[in-house]
Amino acid sequence: MFMLTGEYNHQLDAKNRMRIPAKLKKELGDEYYFANGTNHCIFVFSKEAAEKQFESFNDVKLFDLAKQKSLRTFAKSFVAAVEDGQGRVVLSPELRKHACLEKDDKDLVICGAVNHIEIWSKKVYDEYFADAEDNFDGIVSLLDC
Repeated sequence: MFMLTGEYNHQLDAKNRMRIPAKLKKELGDEYYFANGTNHCIFVFSKEAAEKQFESFNDVKLFDLAKQKSLRTFAKSFVAAVEDGQGRVVLSPELRKHACLEKDDKDLVICGAVNHIEIWSKKVYDEYFADAEDNFDGIVSLLDC
């Protein structure tokens, strides 16, 4: 069972390195993966969650061209996170570009999303959630639980 929750403000250092917050890292484990996410965020999956996600792709039919392109686009963005001796990971130029992190843009928001983590440019995050407080009931009512 995954329990990845919370919101954390962080920054990339001068070498585009970051740390996963300790509370999230504990749930994530030692082996994890980055991938392009929706709405210009970066998804972070534990090994277990990544395996589960890829297992769900087994039903994509070989000659369903639209779904094959979707699968390829998503799968090619998966990269193993490699931590240095101090527990920092580098965000590659490709991931930073996907997340709309400009050269001097270092402010991040890292949040739990139940079964994965999301890394956002603070600017993109603030724009995306600008209406969330005023429309909380309407947004969460879509969860169907």
